[in-house]
Amino acid sequence: MTTLLLARHGLTPLTGPVLAGWTPGVHLSEAGRAQAEALAVRLAPLELDAIVSSPLERCQETAAAVAAGRAAQPLTDERFGECRYGDWTGRPLAELAKDPLWPVVQAHPSAVTFPGGESLSSVQYRAVTAVREWNDRLGPRAVYLVCTHGDLIKALVADAMGLHLDQFQRIAADPASLTVIRYTPMRPFVLRLNDVGGDVTGLRPAEGSENAGGGENTTGSDAAVGGGSGTT
Repeated sequence: MTTLLLARHGLTPLTGPVLAGWTPGVHLSEAGRAQAEALAVRLAPLELDAIVSSPLERCQETAAAVAAGRAAQPLTDERFGECRYGDWTGRPLAELAKDPLWPVVQAHPSAVTFPGGESLSSVQYRAVTAVREWNDRLGPRAVYLVCTHGDLIKALVADAMGLHLDQFQRIAADPASLTVIRYTPMRPFVLRLNDVGGDVTGLRPAEGSENAGGGENTTGSDAAVGGGSGTT
């Protein structure tokens, strides 16, 4: 029952109007730093077994805010880095919306390979592979944080929910939001999605508990019939 907390980086000067991608030197804005600090305060009651980050500055800075005062310090895994958008990198979204590839990105992302970049299906593959390896490394009782990017979070949620990648545009991941997935031997459970507020103490299972999905069951992999009583 490994619990993965996915945090998107905070706002940057490019977030929204420009597709930053792997543009170097994109740091958190003042608002983004405030978001990262607020996320750190929210997560302060929760012990983290590891903090892992994309190599890009905006994620490193968000992860550093969460790690302040903790024993676990950020580790970098390039597989959690942003999608390599190739020729789209650094261009205004308003301009990209006129590109013939744009509607394909919206409706059929599994078919998309960005010119000079990588495919969204390969992004999902590397992200899921990285999560599975970290789950194995940290163990079934671990609770850990990965600070990454919006499209990676959406791709990981789609995988956890058994959705085709073409459905991942239905998922939202706001700046500094928290998405939580618990991995059990049978299936993942999406505990929180695009969460921007609220108590986190219930995200670490009680000692001896095998109840992953919040239902009254004993296997940890069973879904709660009727919805269950929650995880807290």
